[in-house]
Amino acid sequence: MSTDIDGIRIPDSQLAREITDMVRDTASPLLFHHSSRVFYFAALAGKQRGLRYDPELLYCGCMFHDMGLTHRHSSACERFEVDGAHAARDFLAGRGIAQADIDTVWTAIALHTTPGIPRHMHPVVALVTAGVEMDVLGLGHGDFSPAQREAVVRAHPRGERFKENIIQAFHDGIRHKPQTTFGNVKADVIADKQAGFRPGNFCDVIRGSAWPD
Repeated sequence: MSTDIDGIRIPDSQLAREITDMVRDTASPLLFHHSSRVFYFAALAGKQRGLRYDPELLYCGCMFHDMGLTHRHSSACERFEVDGAHAARDFLAGRGIAQADIDTVWTAIALHTTPGIPRHMHPVVALVTAGVEMDVLGLGHGDFSPAQREAVVRAHPRGERFKENIIQAFHDGIRHKPQTTFGNVKADVIADKQAGFRPGNFCDVIRGSAWPD
């Protein structure tokens, strides 16, 4: 039975159990527990915001969001977000899930590293990103009570040196295809035209987040 945190728990369904087994058997413990925390923070954020969504779809999006970093699902040339979205798509299609729901989960995973866009989209899309940003970057840390944060981490521990370990996991998952990091054309244009411009750095934000390590 999953942990209940302020009324939030992992869906009690065959699909959710298969998702759990799939991710646990494929991803490292670091990524499995991270993805599980992402679900709790995403669902708690949804409760705070009064959003309505299908818990199974949210669970799938959260649990599969980093599957593209695993050896099993990492392609030679696609962005890892797309690899994870494809893995979720194939998993759900094999279980007869409606195409519209598959598309929602695919989009949630594909956009989870694209700030500023998901929050304007379907609740599942918005909440997957919200959960990821909370667990990795500490964004919205103060929106959750200490009791909520402690309960989530107790159920799915961060482990020692989580910040450095998650950065290393990202590197390990994408180092063979650095060309997939291209994409933020706005930063490139400003850097080209404005001397001294220094874009925000993902790793610096992780290391400086409100989370202890």
